[in-house]
Amino acid sequence: MSYAIYVGRNHSRTGHAWLAGYGDEPSSHWLEIVPAADHLEGATIEVGVGPGADMPGQRIAVPQAAHTLRHMRVSYSYYLGVPAPITNGGVNAAGVAVRDVWSTSRAELREMTPRDQRGFTYSDLARAVLERATSARGAVELCAALIAEHGEASYGGNSHLFADADEAWVMIQFAGGQGLWVAERLGPDSIRASRPGYVLEVPVDEPDHPDFLYAPNFVSFAREQGWYDQGPFDANAIYGDGKGRWEGIRWIEAEMQARAARPEKIGLEDMIWAIRTERLTGDTAGYGQVVPLVRAANPGLVPMWHAACGALSAPFSPVFLGQESIPAEYGPHRYLTTGESHRFMDLRKAVSGGRDTVSLVPQRHETTVGAFQDCKRLMYLMQLTGEGALAPVHGAFARREVCLDELVAAHLKVAELAVQGGCAAEAMRVLESFANGELSAALALVRDLAAGLAAQLTGAGPHPAPDRPAGFGQIW
Repeated sequence: MSYAIYVGRNHSRTGHAWLAGYGDEPSSHWLEIVPAADHLEGATIEVGVGPGADMPGQRIAVPQAAHTLRHMRVSYSYYLGVPAPITNGGVNAAGVAVRDVWSTSRAELREMTPRDQRGFTYSDLARAVLERATSARGAVELCAALIAEHGEASYGGNSHLFADADEAWVMIQFAGGQGLWVAERLGPDSIRASRPGYVLEVPVDEPDHPDFLYAPNFVSFAREQGWYDQGPFDANAIYGDGKGRWEGIRWIEAEMQARAARPEKIGLEDMIWAIRTERLTGDTAGYGQVVPLVRAANPGLVPMWHAACGALSAPFSPVFLGQESIPAEYGPHRYLTTGESHRFMDLRKAVSGGRDTVSLVPQRHETTVGAFQDCKRLMYLMQLTGEGALAPVHGAFARREVCLDELVAAHLKVAELAVQGGCAAEAMRVLESFANGELSAALALVRDLAAGLAAQLTGAGPHPAPDRPAGFGQIW
């Protein structure tokens, strides 16, 4: 399902907006920094779903952009048959951040979705925005144009939250194969959570309203179906699940509004708390992201805070867009990667004509234990230990993150001066060394905490296995 939260700059201690969230998928996850690229005229990319997807369709080739932007994202290998690698969040060199969140459409729209649907999946749209968009509104317009020209391959309804330094837009894409979508602008005073993504009342009697955009057939199709006649147009009631703001959304938005009302307003630790709290985050969360929506002096200085699995059991560390590498532990591994169960690190079958038999994961990565796997182990140890594990683990994470927040500010200040002095390449090397050192330190902390909890469980003596997986009380 995934989760996103946006906080406008007027609520921010540091004067910039924030976008944070996590992806909710069962497969392996890995961090990627994708370089900018120029593409030959006539270059294409493949988008859509195949016949094996839960809501099947046909893959199609569409034109690639002439130039794609440098960006960083988290990728994963499986969700409802959508072809890998899949992504639902990151930030690009223009400072545009993306979060993708499920948003189911009404049953009639799901039923009328063509079985041979063609077009961009939620992941294709998120990737296209990371590669091409230079503003949050531009991201909406890009997705609208791609859907209008090439169609959309839905898995039942979806949403995106696009954000830049000035504003954010929630965009809902509805199932049904009708090209239906709506987008709402969020400004400096907004606090908005998505799980699922939602847009409520749309002022359809004001077609030039600056805070709303929607498909040309947005109103007419609802009338044709008998779902709308006149009066207020509630997009969620007419095209969505009709539930409005779910309980978890109401809770976290109220909590963040209360924090924003304090004299100190909202800082990094509050954004991390919103992604880490055990009331919202558990085993389904595949990673965590917090993006400060800043205007960087150089694209390489664009930062993102990354947690290798659900932040319940993973500390956040800074990553910078100018990095050329990340530790292998944070790259792809075979653990929980769909398709790897029938592949080998062995070329003999491939040489003899075997198909799809060689691992897609670099062998060097398999010489390390994946960060995702390490953090998952800590999560299960925490859940088996019980509520008493939360305070020491989260306290250790928080103390580290407070210190890191200050170090990141200092490194960025020095890096900006270096860039101004013509030493951009040297600045990026220093940031990369700092960030990679902290990513490695984060794993060392996770392993130490896991060792402590494992010893605690062992010392408690034998105990019967629980009838069901242990966990903490979540709202969703």
